[in-house]
Amino acid sequence: MPKIFALVPAAGQGTRLGDAVPKQYIPLAGKPMMFHALETLASIARIHTVVAILSPLDRHWGEHDWSEFPEKIEAAFTGGANRAESVVNALEHLAPRMAKDDWVLVHDAARPCITKSLVEQFLDEVITDPVGGLLAMPLADTLKRAEVTLRVAETVPREHLWRAQTPQMFRCGILKRGLASKPDATDESQAVENLLGQAPKLVQGENSNIKVTFAEDLELAELILLRRAMVPA
Repeated sequence: MPKIFALVPAAGQGTRLGDAVPKQYIPLAGKPMMFHALETLASIARIHTVVAILSPLDRHWGEHDWSEFPEKIEAAFTGGANRAESVVNALEHLAPRMAKDDWVLVHDAARPCITKSLVEQFLDEVITDPVGGLLAMPLADTLKRAEVTLRVAETVPREHLWRAQTPQMFRCGILKRGLASKPDATDESQAVENLLGQAPKLVQGENSNIKVTFAEDLELAELILLRRAMVPA
């Protein structure tokens, strides 16, 4: 059976948060931010290995205790200049262990509120798809396109528009070809979309699966995580 390898790119600095510590290591509900995503992915039996993709200059990983996951989580100090390069480097790192038909699941380190149940649902819907897919949310807000002067140029119809989330999952061979053809892709789906005839499947996610980008997002993510911790399993 094809294996599922989960990659968590965590090589960036997260400067928009204005903190001296890289975003993925900022404390959130008592743990480094990326701990929550790593823990969730590691708890899923179908996922074979979880790889945190770190900067070659990372000096923070060793300061934290990851011993809860000795058989499941590993660090690869192969991060690149951008997300796509980091994923490519990680795939090269895993190449001796990975077949072209194995699945590669990529999840943002800055999405700490992903739940096990949502990942399991996502896997159920994507694992038999010939292309692969991604979590996403239908757009609810009215969209405005702006002029340089910050005045509205037009209203953009929101029908059929979705906000991409992660996880995103594709076969190793397809993802490698996609990233080779689109090295500036901002997510894995865009890379695969660049291949002729490949249309990733959209799986509806959850609004709580937020991406921590700005300082106010930290407060919301912590509130979500702490509230969950208070609810008995």
